[in-house]
Amino acid sequence: MDGWLPIVILLGLGLAFAAGNVLLSQFVGPRSPSPEKAAPYECGMPAVGDARERQSVRFYLVAMIFLLFDIEVAFLYPWAMALRDLRWAGYVQVLVFVLVLFTGYVYIWRKGALDWSSREE
Repeated sequence: MDGWLPIVILLGLGLAFAAGNVLLSQFVGPRSPSPEKAAPYECGMPAVGDARERQSVRFYLVAMIFLLFDIEVAFLYPWAMALRDLRWAGYVQVLVFVLVLFTGYVYIWRKGALDWSSREE
């Protein structure tokens, strides 16, 4: 239990600090809310439209494609760490992997999946 005492103390201090800030904001915070103060702040611009407006499907398609290609990069890091042990066989395998990714990227680019702002659905 000797090793756990500093961790428990740190957690207790963190919780006390958080609770103290919440309680302090109740006493020091503003007391006179107005509609202008309660309005959401949108980068200095007045809010336009409804916040619950539907997004284009293309927006989500671009987001999923970004995640797909971004996650694939995470597979290259372990390969780079093990490159000396894998030798030429590992190099050829990752070369094929990158070529397949590049082919998929060119395919979605030609299909227009990355150009989600040009046309409306």
